[in-house]
Amino acid sequence: MNNKLLAKKYAITAHFYDLLDYPWERQYKKWRPELLSNLTGKVLELGSGTGRNFAYYRPETDVTAVELSPAMIRRSTHRAQKAKASIYLLNTDATNMPELQDNQFDWLISTFMCCVMPDDLQPQAIQEFSRVLKPGGKFKLLEMVYSKDPKIRRKQERFAPWVQKVYGARFDRNTLGYIQENLNLTITQTRFLKQDTYLFIEGIKK
Repeated sequence: MNNKLLAKKYAITAHFYDLLDYPWERQYKKWRPELLSNLTGKVLELGSGTGRNFAYYRPETDVTAVELSPAMIRRSTHRAQKAKASIYLLNTDATNMPELQDNQFDWLISTFMCCVMPDDLQPQAIQEFSRVLKPGGKFKLLEMVYSKDPKIRRKQERFAPWVQKVYGARFDRNTLGYIQENLNLTITQTRFLKQDTYLFIEGIKK
């Protein structure tokens, strides 16, 4: 699936996204303060969705929120207006962001975008990550991956067709590998936030 098809999918999914995501959001909202509380300066959020992260940015941050789907952007507008931080909504493709200058951002954050993005597009997106981050700029990514525990893996496999149909997401993306291949980015930490399915990746631009 390419990004044009993803945008069409989310034109429908956007109307139900928060409702569909509610069972998981009960967990995610506990993680968001930890993930976002130490961000400072100019922040780029990729795949900002319906704006669930916006309430957790510090007032002194200047956030550019990139989202592929116009429908999701519209759904996030009220959360951007209520946020303590300055939130600029940008409807563009994370694999090609000519609107954004080189070496511009202190932080890049993305929660569950790369598991939605097709594997063949991820190296291009990660190259954009490295282009727009300042030297010394940092990034945080949170993604879902397949568990190595057979019982959990079987549950994920039963659920996977529905997740792909509704969200376009897969649990077998090679995001970590693509970041490791990028010569401008260094991974400083990886850990799991829950079991071995929610992979948290931190790093820095050289």
